[in-house]
Amino acid sequence: MIRLAAIACLALSMTGCATFAPSVPEGYTGPQAVLEDSAKVHGSSKADFFVVEQINGADVDNSLNETFRRNKGRGLAMTPYFISRPLVADQPLKVAVKGRTHYAAPIQALTRTVYQVKGVVEFSPKANTRYVVRGQLGENYSVVWIEEAESGQPVGQKVEVNGSAKLGVLEK
Repeated sequence: MIRLAAIACLALSMTGCATFAPSVPEGYTGPQAVLEDSAKVHGSSKADFFVVEQINGADVDNSLNETFRRNKGRGLAMTPYFISRPLVADQPLKVAVKGRTHYAAPIQALTRTVYQVKGVVEFSPKANTRYVVRGQLGENYSVVWIEEAESGQPVGQKVEVNGSAKLGVLEK
């Protein structure tokens, strides 16, 4: 009976694990680019993250998830961790991007302001080029975009919210 209960607990605990697709197909050897997440850090317990959520409709891991995983149990302290990923170059991609305020402890998110903006940016990355997800979150205007790292030039369309991008209590 105890063994059966242990197996049931193990099975339940594994159902919450997210699986992420690779950003390039397994075995792909063609031209590649790199896409990095970024953040604006506001202190030891708050940062605005600008991340990739999906590439061509497939969920990919990002810096917001990695920061959450690595900072569990640290209370009101948070160290951001950043992810970069390879991209298939020289072909059109649809990249779902998100800008979101993140706090070290969930109670902070419930009692403080959380901004979020997200959407899809379409572009064709150039081979051997580095790109970064950038953004700005605020009360009256929020935006997230992808830019070429070296030149700072945006690629594709910016995802903008004119007005407040503040999340309600049930959206946090």
